[in-house]
Amino acid sequence: MSYAKLQIENFFRYLSIPSQSDSNSSTLPSTQGQYALAQVLREELEALGLEDIKLQDNAILTAKLKGNTQGKSIGFCAHLDTVDVGLSPQIHPQILKFEGEALVLNAEKNIIFDPQKRPEIMKYKGEEIIFTDGTSVLGADDKSAIATIMTLLAYLKSENPPHTDIYVCFLPDEEVGLRGAKALELEDFPADLCFTIDCCEEGELVYETFNAGSAVVQIEGVTAHPMSAKGVLVNPTLVAIDIANCFDRLKTPENTEGYEGYIWVQELQSNQAQAKLTLNIRDHNKSKYESKKAYIKQVVELVQVKHPRAKITLEIADIYSNIADSMNEDNQEALSVLKEAFGKCNITPKIFPMRGGTDGSAFSSKGVFTPNFFTGAHNFHSIYEFLPFKAFYKSFEVARGIVEIVGRK
Repeated sequence: MSYAKLQIENFFRYLSIPSQSDSNSSTLPSTQGQYALAQVLREELEALGLEDIKLQDNAILTAKLKGNTQGKSIGFCAHLDTVDVGLSPQIHPQILKFEGEALVLNAEKNIIFDPQKRPEIMKYKGEEIIFTDGTSVLGADDKSAIATIMTLLAYLKSENPPHTDIYVCFLPDEEVGLRGAKALELEDFPADLCFTIDCCEEGELVYETFNAGSAVVQIEGVTAHPMSAKGVLVNPTLVAIDIANCFDRLKTPENTEGYEGYIWVQELQSNQAQAKLTLNIRDHNKSKYESKKAYIKQVVELVQVKHPRAKITLEIADIYSNIADSMNEDNQEALSVLKEAFGKCNITPKIFPMRGGTDGSAFSSKGVFTPNFFTGAHNFHSIYEFLPFKAFYKSFEVARGIVEIVGRK
């Protein structure tokens, strides 16, 4: 059997099920498409003969492949949702061979993939690559990981190499605050060594993520007709702008990299009576993260003094924590095994601080240190997202290597 072919077939099948999450919904899952995808996966897990298959009403899906040898159990996790960035929820993937020239993704809409603007593709010259049609994200974040895990299970059932118990977990709403991972009961996913597959190009290995939070500022102004507004009108939009102007414009996502954190003025909704300002707070360093939260409180207090007749309220919430903060001398075996699997596959690890988070961030907060490795894709959350065949298969090889290393031990 060609597992590379099966992996691609799996990926395309999962892409056909729209499963964008919705940040405006408070339900879990936030969209029914995620539950529909989980139902398909449950049927496939049943067909493969897994045990303890559990699909909850919140779309959390867990299962176990019983091992044929003794040793520490392994857990693989991927998320069901794709991101909503205002593009089509319908994904139409296509396979193109890149020969070094610009590629037409959509002739009707004149959407071109220009390698001069996106030179990261040049390393894949001569290779077959999966692209979007220019109307949506590709959804490799994270359906490529789902395809990799399901292909791994098919391989283990067919080839039956030595392996310990394998747990799998598919979670909803990672893109809107790791909601599924936070809701997961670890008794349903009791793996000794846990891994997420949820980042980009071949070789990426992550065990440092942001500490992440959100701040919502609600502003109630005072309305008045312009002809009698003097001394009466309080414009909530301008109050919100006063707050936004207190944050350093050089410490925003577009002006930071590496370990540099930021406060991002993400959204402003307003009318004559009220305004809502949404901020994202990010930093790898826990102390600096807490300082950013404290600064936001100080800003709101200052602007409230400036506009005493406005009613300003602030809510700050922690979303996830840095995986590295959960590391200690006793829980790094998963990371050691992952690095060994990279070596087994002749892949040089690209270890870097992820400027985001994974479901492993939530697991790690619960005491389960969970490193993350690549899917093989580039340009997540973009119409220019792409997934090279060879890099995609390398992700499968790393997952298979993890199983073989632990099974051998």
